[in-house]
Amino acid sequence: MSMAPEEMIAGPAGSERVQALRAELAARGLTGFVVPRADEHQGEYVPASAQRLAWLTGFTGSAGMAVVLAERAAIFVDGRYTLQVGHEVDGALFEIRHMVDQPMTRWLDEALGQGGRLGFDPWLHTADQAEALRLVCERAGAELVRCATNPVDTVWHDRPPPPCRPVVAQPLAFAGRSSAEKRLALSDSLRAERLDGAVLSDPASIAWLLNIRGDDVAYVPLPLSFAILHADGSVDLFMERAKTDEALVSHLGDGVRLAAPTDFLPGLGRLRGRIRVDKATVPAVVAQALRDGGATVDMGIDPCALPKACKNTVELAGSRAAHLRDGVAMVRFLAWLDGQEDMDELRATERLYEFRARGERFRGLSFPTIAGAGPNGAIVHYRSTPASNRRLRPGQLFLLDSGAQYQDGTTDVTRTIALGTPSDEQRTHFTLVLKGHIAIATALFPEGTTGSQLDVLARQALWRHGLDYDHGTGHGVGSYLSVHEGPQRISKVGTGAVPLRAGMIVSNEPGYYKTGAYGIRIEALVAVEERPVPAGGERPLLGFETLTLVPIDRSLVDVALLDATERAWVDAYHARVFNDIAPLVEDAARLWLQKATAPISQGK
Repeated sequence: MSMAPEEMIAGPAGSERVQALRAELAARGLTGFVVPRADEHQGEYVPASAQRLAWLTGFTGSAGMAVVLAERAAIFVDGRYTLQVGHEVDGALFEIRHMVDQPMTRWLDEALGQGGRLGFDPWLHTADQAEALRLVCERAGAELVRCATNPVDTVWHDRPPPPCRPVVAQPLAFAGRSSAEKRLALSDSLRAERLDGAVLSDPASIAWLLNIRGDDVAYVPLPLSFAILHADGSVDLFMERAKTDEALVSHLGDGVRLAAPTDFLPGLGRLRGRIRVDKATVPAVVAQALRDGGATVDMGIDPCALPKACKNTVELAGSRAAHLRDGVAMVRFLAWLDGQEDMDELRATERLYEFRARGERFRGLSFPTIAGAGPNGAIVHYRSTPASNRRLRPGQLFLLDSGAQYQDGTTDVTRTIALGTPSDEQRTHFTLVLKGHIAIATALFPEGTTGSQLDVLARQALWRHGLDYDHGTGHGVGSYLSVHEGPQRISKVGTGAVPLRAGMIVSNEPGYYKTGAYGIRIEALVAVEERPVPAGGERPLLGFETLTLVPIDRSLVDVALLDATERAWVDAYHARVFNDIAPLVEDAARLWLQKATAPISQGK
């Protein structure tokens, strides 16, 4: 199976689409309508059929929301997309707002007005989001209206059909545990919490639980579906029959009942007792259907989240194997890039894909490659386009953040590369970031520690120089699933943080970004593992195993800023990279790798 290509909406957004929506709202007796960048599963990547925000506004970022009223309209994005939204959205049609500094609730307080009727699609908002909308309408003296059908879909006449690609089994050789084992374990946990069932709205949880994979969205091998997990371990799976075949039905077994998506809401209405729903992802319509049917809604955490995050030994072995192949591809690419005199971001991105595609079990990219030369590297979530594409020029830094999906693991690696001779400032900033990366890689911590408690380790060297970065230090990563997986993370934000546990995979990616000049990020994936307790110790300890096998640019390291332990770590890491990768690459790449991994005490 190959991962679905990223699907974009054809045709420019414009006033015709906005006017058509306003006419439809007026016909329904609505004052306005909220258009989120979301599908029914609150996924990071959504199929073409769910890209309503892009169709209406032209904005293609991964997070945003618009509100269209009779006389005004606004789009709200976060700080990652303040530049992009200005290029993609017509400011004469939509007021452009920062969703944190100028939140939608404040704008609605001003714009909605007494007696207004604001519509929303309850499939595209969580219960908490719907409640926030209700409260703002209440303050404005307006009414929040649940729409039975989405008015955008009514006026989107060439809307693509929902994806319906084949679903396949994820073999036990890669999954490590059978679906029956997983369902039995979850049955025990549901009963321990006195729950009668759980609604699974996250397709990643369903894919993990049933050992299946799909091709419905770009970058994440998911079959879009809903499921109900019962306390006896059986599952009702609501998915288009056309996605299945006899082999898949046989794989699912007797404990999984297939049903059509149209049966999902009626199935919810028949549930009784206490039913768990994930407060972060479940659509508002689901919680309402449960309550209407007489069930008690238990808002909590998806019961699959923690078991999915803690990889078993087979999954960890698969991740190591995937990272080895990914390291081979990256080394071949970096060796090739070192000999290029005329290169740009887009050509480099294409070439890296070609090197990865040669790898065994390659299934596609795990996210759109970030290839930022010079000032483009300072844009954290930059994506090169023909309009923004820059040549790689001497004196610049080239930030390359990329990853792949392999059937046995998911990768994500960032390397910052000096083009020519770096400046002293660039070397200083790079080395400060490297010190933070090493601090996380070598951290030793007691069980029960959260990622938010470790985050300061990655920042302390930067802080001493009055520097910092605005993104998190690490996100969870799935096993041939999403490259951004919860609930584990390393971040300043402590709200909702869960303790790190053995088997979890997280990224280690401190950075520094000088606006208009360059960006620096050093990222590797690490697995949480148990560590021996020293004599006299009282608490079980954990640490990190670095999975990524790609050299760090030695020319950017100011050795004088590293202490002896840090220098030893760099040399040991590079020795490991050389020993593992060198036997698998050709002579030219091996010679390049030998230089790239030489001890840093030997100079450049």
